[in-house]
Amino acid sequence: MRIFGKVRQRPSTDWRLATNRAFTLIDDGRYDDADALLTRAADLEPWLSESWFNLALLHKFRHDWEQARSAGLRAVALLEKDAGAPDWWNVGIAATALQDWPLARRAWQAYGLPVPGAASVAAEPLGMGLGGAAVRLSPEGEAEVVWGRRLDPARIEIQNIPLPSSGRRWGEVVLHDGVPRGERTTMSGGVASVYPVFDEIELWAPSAVPTWVVLIEAATEADRDALERLAADAGYAAEDWSSSVRLLCRACSESRMPSEEGDGLAQHDPHDHSAPGRPGPLGHTGAGGMWSPERECGLAAPESLVRGLLDGWVADSPDTREWRDLEEVC
Repeated sequence: MRIFGKVRQRPSTDWRLATNRAFTLIDDGRYDDADALLTRAADLEPWLSESWFNLALLHKFRHDWEQARSAGLRAVALLEKDAGAPDWWNVGIAATALQDWPLARRAWQAYGLPVPGAASVAAEPLGMGLGGAAVRLSPEGEAEVVWGRRLDPARIEIQNIPLPSSGRRWGEVVLHDGVPRGERTTMSGGVASVYPVFDEIELWAPSAVPTWVVLIEAATEADRDALERLAADAGYAAEDWSSSVRLLCRACSESRMPSEEGDGLAQHDPHDHSAPGRPGPLGHTGAGGMWSPERECGLAAPESLVRGLLDGWVADSPDTREWRDLEEVC
């Protein structure tokens, strides 16, 4: 990402060469070398907001939030027109990471977002009504896209039960980037809704609720649904990974993809690279597929509750339900 804004005079050739070289190094993961070049660029053109924006961006990549906040504030101080500027969004992310709530409020308001309460309020800016979105966990590793509830423009609370490979848990809050990479669509009442997919930056608030995997025998979808309702009624979660997980290539994941959330009828998805009808985290059975009673489920519940929850589910219909091989995985 290279930012060359309209300024009072053209940046020098040395500034442009140093900045271009720095972003090449960033693409290669050589952050320390890029830091030296972007610092030199800022020394060459300290009046240029892009000098400090680029440094703030680098510090964001490094998760050095104190430096990101400092450079971001210098960038916005030099803006000629700040409404909607991405400089403010980066300041908002850094402030959120540091729990500097007055600055976070100021950043979102300067970007043009309505924030309940005065800018000086010390509490976090909740109640912004941003709705749901998807977040890509571990975007540089075994990436997994899960649904969540947006707390503010930089944080999402995870509402799915992530697979153990992600290292994340149900109910955790993750800090995410501001530019979406991909979209997910849902159908409700014949109307399509589009949700952005944001990349996780880092874990913001951990969850104390462990993740379990269990094999269940559910004679019908209604039996499976009963387990999910029972867990939700207890304040926790159960998720049928055998039907909720799809294996997608990176190109598909970062494009606009249909989701089976909502009430739309799912069709065979040519972008789904998992094995249809196969239980487990690489299997996926859409609507119209043959129901397989053996399901691999994720459970998010305390150890003191999880076995009682499963036993209660079976006791409600012992002829059509069974469970085995419970294991804590995250």
